[in-house]
Amino acid sequence: MPLGECYKIGLPNTNLHLYIYKGHFATSHSHMNYFIDVASNKASIKEAKEIAGNLAEHYKFSTAVDTILCLDNTEVIGAYLAEELTASDLFVVNSDNNIFVLTPEHVGGSQLYFRDNTAPMIRGKNVLILAASVVTGYTAQSAVEAVRYYGGTPTGICSVFSRINECVGIPVHSVFDTNDLPDYVMSPTHNCPMCARGEKIDALVNSFGCSAL
Repeated sequence: MPLGECYKIGLPNTNLHLYIYKGHFATSHSHMNYFIDVASNKASIKEAKEIAGNLAEHYKFSTAVDTILCLDNTEVIGAYLAEELTASDLFVVNSDNNIFVLTPEHVGGSQLYFRDNTAPMIRGKNVLILAASVVTGYTAQSAVEAVRYYGGTPTGICSVFSRINECVGIPVHSVFDTNDLPDYVMSPTHNCPMCARGEKIDALVNSFGCSAL
């Protein structure tokens, strides 16, 4: 079945935007009344570069970054973010430095894993965690725990969209948040008001996108 009407929200005076669908959407641990489609944000080099430039403003003058840990298939954004953070500028903390752009493997759902040849890109490094969205914070928290387990230091969490402004004590910076979508609602699977009203689920959602039911 079709997902229904697609809406577009954007930031004033920029080309940054999100495509969203309103309905009843389910992940493995939560239900939401909007599906936020970040597929083009992650895949388009033009959009990814603009997002990276926006996110870099929160870190480039203040935060040491050795590795960007890319969750949710955000590697294109991560590469541009590394470029922004290493720009040749006297005031940029990481100016002309090298930054690793790394993707974790997943074991047992949200548990992150690094192999012997990639773990050194975490161990002893300042790690910036990049996600497509931070809604419940479960995935971001898992990333923080993994970075610490492998001997790294999480220095920030950032995303295209976020429902929360901090996760395990670390500020979350995002391009879009619930100020841009004030009626956005997320509920635990066992306590969903839409389910309580008998509203059927429109689609299942994960980091790759959605599948209509």
